[in-house]
Amino acid sequence: MSDTSDPIGKTLNDRYRLLTLLGTGASANVYLAEDQTLQRSVAVKLLQPALADDEGFLKRFRAEARAVAALNHPNVLQVYDWGEEESVPFLVTEYLAGGSLSDMLSTGVRLSPEQVAQIGQQAAAGLAYAHQRGLVHRDVKPANLLFDDEGRLRITDFGVARALAEASWTEPIGAMIGTVRYASPEQAEGLPVDGKADVYSLGLVLYEALVGEVPFVGETPLASLRARQGQTIPHHPALGPLDAVLSEATEPESMLRLDAAELEARLASVEAVLPLPAPLPLQLRADVLDAMAVGTIAQGFRPPSADELTQATPAVTGPVTAGVAATRHGGEPIAPTVIAPPQVSSGGPELAKPRRKRRRWPWVVALIVLLAAAFGVFAVETKLFTPTVAVPHVVGLTNAEARQQLSEKQLAIRYRPTIYSTTVKAGSVLSQQPASGTLKQGSTVTLTLSRGLPPVTIPSLTNATCASATQTLAAVHFKTSCPPGLEAYSPTVPSGQLLEYSWGNLKNPTTAPYGSTIVLSISKGPAPIAIPSVSGSFADAQATLSAAGFTATQSNQFSNTVPAGEVIGTSPAAGNLEQKGFTVTVYVSLGQGVIVPSGLIGEDATTAGQALKRAGLVASFTGHGHTVVGLSPGSGSEVTKGSTVVVTIK
Repeated sequence: MSDTSDPIGKTLNDRYRLLTLLGTGASANVYLAEDQTLQRSVAVKLLQPALADDEGFLKRFRAEARAVAALNHPNVLQVYDWGEEESVPFLVTEYLAGGSLSDMLSTGVRLSPEQVAQIGQQAAAGLAYAHQRGLVHRDVKPANLLFDDEGRLRITDFGVARALAEASWTEPIGAMIGTVRYASPEQAEGLPVDGKADVYSLGLVLYEALVGEVPFVGETPLASLRARQGQTIPHHPALGPLDAVLSEATEPESMLRLDAAELEARLASVEAVLPLPAPLPLQLRADVLDAMAVGTIAQGFRPPSADELTQATPAVTGPVTAGVAATRHGGEPIAPTVIAPPQVSSGGPELAKPRRKRRRWPWVVALIVLLAAAFGVFAVETKLFTPTVAVPHVVGLTNAEARQQLSEKQLAIRYRPTIYSTTVKAGSVLSQQPASGTLKQGSTVTLTLSRGLPPVTIPSLTNATCASATQTLAAVHFKTSCPPGLEAYSPTVPSGQLLEYSWGNLKNPTTAPYGSTIVLSISKGPAPIAIPSVSGSFADAQATLSAAGFTATQSNQFSNTVPAGEVIGTSPAAGNLEQKGFTVTVYVSLGQGVIVPSGLIGEDATTAGQALKRAGLVASFTGHGHTVVGLSPGSGSEVTKGSTVVVTIK
């Protein structure tokens, strides 16, 4: 690719022909391309040439590309291929025409709680899948949540944020990785992050989709970062039934925050009781500008807006620089308050007037009393003389056990709202604050109790087999069992397909607790029916069996009791149970059978003829001579009475 300034029409790695520019960013350009091998449309993310000079970035990019390409989840954008063209890295992904969540929100639309619960559950599912495989996104924002033309959500740019964050190459102002407006408090403080940082960012994204604005956005990136440290998101009527879930997803203390799997389960439990969501207002257009780009800033420098600034800025520590005047809202400086010194008359000291001598000791006593009272109030307020105790660790204990331990330390208890948990059983302590250290007796320890396992929506299992249902349910953290004893006949459900499922005593529930075992009952197909009794000719038997749903096949046998051409019986016998369509063998009589006598070989022809006649058979001689040398049919064969036996003589 010799002309990187205008790569349209060029072919990468002799396979991906670039057709048109979809979006451009400070870190990458995204093109619609044709995969000439598979003849399909793909998106090609071509990173900026400046990154090719950073060996550290290239090493990280290759490692991340391999990890991301291995992801296979319906809510994670599929990475088809990756490579380098003239040392410029690129990624090849699936092409989505439904636009991004950023495209929707930029039109001023607000989504309903039903829509937000649906897309939030999909995003949380994708994040949980990636987190289980050791990948943290670090840059969850509306521009990285894409939709196909049917409205299914995909998360894009897994791994790219981490590779760029560790690159020595510096992006232009306004295009740094890790959008500040969605960054978690731990990102703002420059601390190591895990998957819960992605959950916090997703919580802010969902809040914005409902309310129309992102909380904690100040006039500068630093102001935004400081505003969210230690703060819970504000309540808003538009949050509706998602208020509590989003509060727990954006908990400033990451230890108390939901993880992605818990957020998925919580959103599923809310979605289960909401009406079906209206179709999403997808931005279906061919260009999908900036939908899959790393950044959202067009080429060329311009002053960044607060919405566009990215990068989890390191925490600001240390004293504020001296000499900076405080300002009111709008930028007007606040004038300092000046305390004027005592004024001295220019005319010199006045002549002292004679004063009446007063007693000072009452004032001294009063002052001492006031100081003592003030000290007493101070001692009470600060618990100056109250003993200090170590805070016991009660996480995992039952509520009663925790109360007893805290009571023994003379510590009070305050409870926060309960939270679903996949690890702590219902009624036990999920978290405490403070978690350790010391407190004065009488101080308060805040406990959060577990509500137990969260309810999870059971996905559709229509036409599923035991194997496919097990795979589908495992994807949403359910276990399964297909007991042979629960297999049952069904006139409508084909054999091998799911007949019904249950959890506990509930049949076909819509939700079940996270990690529950769903018991599957598999159909054995229609119930078997009895084979009817048949008689008469084979044609008569065939008609009777066909009317009952069976297929007939003929087999002939000799019979000393049933006339030739009449039905002897069936296999299986009449009365046996078989499925419709089963093939029944009908035995038809050949008449009375006769056994060709033995010991005739070597006998005189006359003797052989007489023996065959006594057996009810007719002898037909062939050859010249008087000695029998062969029989057809041979000795021991069963033939119809009156049949002819050819006797060969010599």
